[in-house]
Order: sequence, then C-alpha cells, then structure tokens
Amino acid sequence: MRNLGFVYAICAYFLWGMAPLYWKALSDVPSMEIVAHRMVWSCVFALMIVLLSRHWSQLTALIRQPRVVARLVLASILVSVNWAIYIWAVNSGNIVQSAMGYFINPLINVFFGFLFFQERLNRMQMVAIGCAAAGVMWLIASHGELPWIALSLAVTFALYGVVKKTIRVPAVHGMAVETTFVFLPALGYLLYVDSQGSSWFAESVPITAMLIIGGAFTLAPLLFFAAAAKRISLTALGMTQYLGPSLQLIIGVWIFNEPFASDQQITFALIWLGLLIYTLDQWQSQRRARVTIPA
Repeated sequence: MRNLGFVYAICAYFLWGMAPLYWKALSDVPSMEIVAHRMVWSCVFALMIVLLSRHWSQLTALIRQPRVVARLVLASILVSVNWAIYIWAVNSGNIVQSAMGYFINPLINVFFGFLFFQERLNRMQMVAIGCAAAGVMWLIASHGELPWIALSLAVTFALYGVVKKTIRVPAVHGMAVETTFVFLPALGYLLYVDSQGSSWFAESVPITAMLIIGGAFTLAPLLFFAAAAKRISLTALGMTQYLGPSLQLIIGVWIFNEPFASDQQITFALIWLGLLIYTLDQWQSQRRARVTIPA
C-alpha cells in the first residue's frame, strides 16, 4: 500500500513536471483560448468521472451547502488565475520562473498556515522561509525586477490550498464544482472567438485533440495526488513534490534554452536551501511523532 502511494505521488508530480512540454506544443494558440478550453474540458471530464463512479448524489449534496459552494467559487477563481498565469508563462518563455514559483510554494504554504490558521512556526521553518525570501530579494536587487510570475503562481496556488483546507471535498467532486462555475464564461469566450473567425479549435486534428485532452491532462495528476495522499504521510508526499518543479526547470533550461544566469542560480540556491531545511524539519517532526507514545 505504501509503495503504491509513492508510485501515485511520483506519477502526479511527473505529469505536473512534464506539463510545459504539453502546453508548449500549443504555443501557436493564444493563452486565453488554451485556458478556456482547459476549463471547459476539465469540467466535462470531471463530471464524466463523477457519473461513471456513481457519485452523483454526493455531488448534488455538495452543491446544496451554500458555505461550501461559496468557498469553491473562490477556489475556482484562484485556480483559474493560476492556470492563466502558468500557461502564459510557459508559452512566453518563462518556464524557469514558473518552476521557481512552484519551488517557493511549499514555503508560502507554511507562512499562510501561520497567517490564516495560527499554526506555530518553529525556528527551522522561519529560517527556511527567510532563505526563500532572501533568494527573491537577491533577484530583485541584482536583476532590478520583481519575479512576479513566480510569486503570482506561488501565492495563488497557496491561497487555493488555504481555501481547500477549510472544506473537506473529494478531489474530483471539488474540481467538478470548481470548473462548473467557470464553464459558461469559458464556453462563452470560446464561442465569441469562433464568431470572430480566430478560433484554433477544429483548425487541425492534432491541435483539436490536444485542446480536448488538456482537460484529462489537468485532472490526471490531481487524481494521482488524491490517491497518494490517502496512502502515504504528508511528509513523504511533500518530499516528492520537488520532482515537478525540478523537471520544469530542466525542461526550461535544457530543452527550450531559457537563460539561467548567475543571479537566478543564486536565487534558486537560496530557495533550495530553504526547502532542504523545511524538508529536514518535516522529517524530524514525523520521526518524533513515531516514537511518541500517546497519553
């Protein structure tokens, strides 16, 4: 069971890490059109999974809870913004900075846990966050600009996690509801683009297929992640999460030849140091929990 959990986790982060290759293949298609298709087809596939798994009654029960629905609306907005920034970043030659964002994300999660849920920060966690902040400040000082893509991706996804933490919803049900809220606006945008004669849908079989399959490509890692979370500890799950941004960084630098100058290398080094400290702290916490005898 535990080994299977690791397999699911690796599959999830491997797919997230390889995502730039998929979306880069659609670089001729405007980013907003890709995002709209991603919303529409993610909704279609999510609803299909709910129907095939015969969990429709659970979904209808979910949408009868106004407080839960309101939070899922907010989650829908946050994840849509995150998707839009990410796809634009990939197709505009900013894969390295998007990788930076997902490296920073775990440390932003820790900070938001302190900010929104009064979770206590120990010394190692504060040092880890400080290292990441120092890395960002170094990039600002040396490069003269804020890495807004990285920070936007990290903050929007962390806020998405904050919202999802306040509700207990299965991954597919949550994604089905979240994408349902943006289905009509996204579909309306696609119909408008088509009426203007500038739609890429049905332009060619490969592009049409990739735009449709993009919905499944969005859901697959979420399902793997949900399955992994049930089988292995959050610490073990957290230690595999660096596979995704690591693959993105390799793809950006080695495949698409994006610049990776010394100032960026120093920034990444400081972020990686923070992640190492954070991971060690999580490992030690889990180890102490194992040897503690419940009262």
